[in-house]
Amino acid sequence: MEISGKKVIITGGGRGLGKQFATDLQKQGAKPYVIDVVQKNLDDLKEETGIEGRVVDVTNEAEVEGFFDEYAKNHGSCDILINNAGITADALFVSKKEDKIKKLSLSNWDKVMGVNLTGVFLCGREAAAQMVQNEIEGLIINISSISRFGNIGQSNYSATKAGVAALTVTWAKELAKYKIRSAAIAPGFVNTEMVAKINKKVIDKITAMIPTGRLADMSEISKAAQFIIECDYFNGRILEIDGALRI
Repeated sequence: MEISGKKVIITGGGRGLGKQFATDLQKQGAKPYVIDVVQKNLDDLKEETGIEGRVVDVTNEAEVEGFFDEYAKNHGSCDILINNAGITADALFVSKKEDKIKKLSLSNWDKVMGVNLTGVFLCGREAAAQMVQNEIEGLIINISSISRFGNIGQSNYSATKAGVAALTVTWAKELAKYKIRSAAIAPGFVNTEMVAKINKKVIDKITAMIPTGRLADMSEISKAAQFIIECDYFNGRILEIDGALRI
C-alpha cells in the first residue's frame, strides 16, 4: 500500500506516539486525522501541523460510532486505522505490608480494560465495517506491547495487550477475504513524554535491562508502522520493536 494520499485515523493521536505517527505519515503524503480525549492536545497539534482532530472517548460505543459515521460522510472511509490510544494504572495484583493486604482495584482493572481493549475493539469494528461497506483494501494497525507476555505490576495492562495481539490475528483471518489487513506493533520501552517524567534512577534501571542499551525513539516505532503499511504481505503478525529486550 502506498502511504501518499491515504486517509489515516489515529486514536490517542494528540500527543506522544500517536502524534509521532500522525506527523510522520503527514510528511509521507498521507492524510492523518486524530482523535484524543484532551482538546488542548488537538488544538496544539492543529496549530503546529495543521492536522485535524476531534475529542472522542474510545470506550463509549455511541461516541465511536458517531465519529466514524461523521468522518465517512465528510471524508469517505479511512484507508488505515492506527489503534494507538492506551493507558496504564500499574499496581501489584496482591501485596502485603505490615500485615495489611493491598489488592489491584477493580476500578483500575476496568479503566485500563476500557481504553486498551474495548477501545481497540470499538474503533477497529467501526473502521472495518466502513472498509467492507465501501470495498476499501484497508489496514488496521493495533499497538500491543512486549508486556503482553506478563510484567510485574501490570496485570491489567499486560492482559489488554495480550488481548490486542489476539484480536489482531483474529481480524487478519476474518477480514482477509475483504482484502483488509490487520497487524500490530509491540514496542518495548519508548522515550515518550510520559517516560521522560519517570525518576532518572528508574529509567537507568530500565535501560540497563535493554541489550541495545537505550530506550526506543518514537520515530523508530513510527517507522515500524510505515513498514507495515507499505508491505502488503505483512498480515496477522505482531512486530516487536524492543531493542532485544524480553520480559
